[in-house]
Amino acid sequence: MSRPIRIGTRGSALATAQATWTRETLAGLHPDVDVRIQVISTVGDRVQDRPLHHVGGAGLFTREIERALLDDEVDVGVHSLKDLPALMRDGLVLAAVPEREDPRDALICPAGHGLADLPEGATLATGALRRRAQLGALRPDLKLTGIRGNLDTRLRKVRELPELDATLVAAAGLSRMGWLDRAVELLDVERFVPAGGQAALGIQVRADDELTLARVAPLTHPATERATAAERAFLARLEAGCHVPVAVHARWVGEELLVDGIIAALDGAPLLRDQQRGPATDAEALGLRLAERLLAAGGEEILASLELETTEED
Repeated sequence: MSRPIRIGTRGSALATAQATWTRETLAGLHPDVDVRIQVISTVGDRVQDRPLHHVGGAGLFTREIERALLDDEVDVGVHSLKDLPALMRDGLVLAAVPEREDPRDALICPAGHGLADLPEGATLATGALRRRAQLGALRPDLKLTGIRGNLDTRLRKVRELPELDATLVAAAGLSRMGWLDRAVELLDVERFVPAGGQAALGIQVRADDELTLARVAPLTHPATERATAAERAFLARLEAGCHVPVAVHARWVGEELLVDGIIAALDGAPLLRDQQRGPATDAEALGLRLAERLLAAGGEEILASLELETTEED
C-alpha cells in the first residue's frame, strides 16, 4: 500500500466532523491510500477560563497541529480557515481550500427572538471581539458577556443558563453538525461582516512534501480560494486575528470580487467600514488596498488604542 496520509485535527466534535469529511474525500480520491485521523490538543481547547484575546495571539487553535506537521508526526493539518494565522509558519503552506459553506453568523435564542426583537437589555454571550464590536454598533442596549467552549458547549450553556438570552455562532459549524435548524436568524453578510475565512477549511501541508501536496490539491475550490485569499491578505496587512475586532468578507459579484472590511473599537464606536471591488485575479491586492484605506481613515489609531487597552486588561 502507498504511503499513508495522517490528518492532524483538534478533538472537538466540529473539528472531528471536518477532519472526517477530509479523510473520506481523500480516501475517495486515493482508494489505495490509508487515510488516518490523529487528534491533537491545542492551547485554545485546553484553556477555557479566559477570553481568547487574553490567552495569546494568533494560532491558539492551530499551533500544536503546525508543530506536528513540521515534526513529521502528521502529513495534513485540517483547520477552520478563520483560525489559521494569515502569516503562514515557515516550512508550511496552505495546500487546499475546499468550497466554503454558508459564511453568515447565526443567532441562537431559546426564546425565539431575532436580533432586532431581543428585549432591551437582553444578555447575549459571545467571546468574539468582531461580533461584540458589530453588536455594539447595531444594538448598543444589549448586555454582552463572554462565553468559551466548543460549539456544542456554547449551545448548551445558552439553552441551560437562565442568565443568557442568546449567542452568535458560525452558521457553517451548525450546518456541518446537522444543527442549522437551531438558528433563529442568519445575519446577512452585508449587515454583519463575518471573520476572514469563516465557513472555509484550510488544508495545511509541509512545503517540501510534494506527494501530499499533489494528493490534496484536488480539494481546492478555486472560487473559495480566491475569495479567502483577499480576506487573508487584508488580515495579514493588519496583523489581525481573533484578539482584534476586525472583520472581512469577500464575495463574488459577477466575475469580480467585492471585499468588505471593518476595523472597530471594542464597543463598536467608532466602527470603520469600507469596500473594494475588482478582478478576482487581483484578490490579494484588493484585500491589501482595503486594509490600507481603512488604516488611513483612522484604523491605525483604533488598532493602536486597542493594543494599549488589551495590554492593560491582561
